[in-house]
Amino acid sequence: MATVLPAPIRTLFSHFPLYTYPATTSPYQASPIRTPTLWIRPPRTASGSDVLSSDVECLKWQAYLALKFSQTVDPARVAVRWDVSPSGAVDGRLPNLHVALESLPPTLIGKDAKVKDDGEGEVLPAHHIPEWVSGRLGEDADELEGYKNIEARDESRAWVALLEGNVHAALIAFSPSATSNLSALSPDPSSSSFFSSNGSLSISLSQPPAPLTGLLSLIPPYGQRVDLHAIEEKYIDAIKALSDRLGEDTWILGSTGPTPLDALVFAYLHSLLRSHAKENTLRFEVSRRANLVAYEDRVRATVSNAFVVYRK
Repeated sequence: MATVLPAPIRTLFSHFPLYTYPATTSPYQASPIRTPTLWIRPPRTASGSDVLSSDVECLKWQAYLALKFSQTVDPARVAVRWDVSPSGAVDGRLPNLHVALESLPPTLIGKDAKVKDDGEGEVLPAHHIPEWVSGRLGEDADELEGYKNIEARDESRAWVALLEGNVHAALIAFSPSATSNLSALSPDPSSSSFFSSNGSLSISLSQPPAPLTGLLSLIPPYGQRVDLHAIEEKYIDAIKALSDRLGEDTWILGSTGPTPLDALVFAYLHSLLRSHAKENTLRFEVSRRANLVAYEDRVRATVSNAFVVYRK
């Protein structure tokens, strides 16, 4: 039985009529994704020849993709774009990799999943990039991860911790914006989870000062003090150790080909050599070591040639 509304309510509703309209379709359609495209933060220069991100987190993954594909018979070219705001990225963080659905390995879409390819593709966060690359290259699980033996693989973990800890701390602490952006001393582990073993930089920071007395005791202590001198000393020791370990080898730890650690080392060396730190503190320690400069120059050519600028 139909419900009859009281006359006063019907009169009230008559002043707010409800109209329905037919559905409309947008005249703008997303371009089909044909080339894998890495979303990064902008390069340091606006020239079309510079495709390397000014952000070390993005550069790590650029180097990883480039070095992995450089080992194939027919190296793949990956596009890069920097017109996407971080707020539009997965989890609000760059880099992201935009790929065609047909290129996704079963581990990323589910073995029994039926995916309709509408041409728009899928956007992957950084920690899924290694999985996509393995599927693209048809790689089997490698316990050594490209290192020459188990000892080298285990040693790589220590170098990752050193780079993500002491070197990353110096890169941020001595940047021009360090005084207003010290929160960046704690990078988000999810943005580089393939490289990082912990992502904590607490060893480079001092403990909070002792509690205050008197009226100021009403304000609880917070934050951490940054000991720039300690950070600089640890950075210098780290760069010296890296130079000594590289020696005259082509790749870090004497590997026969590039490994994920090489991608990480290049990203930091490139960022350090082009940093605008006060008094060139960061550049000096790298530039005075010929083997590190030659390594960065050689790997930079490979990484730069692996990317093309995205065209709509």
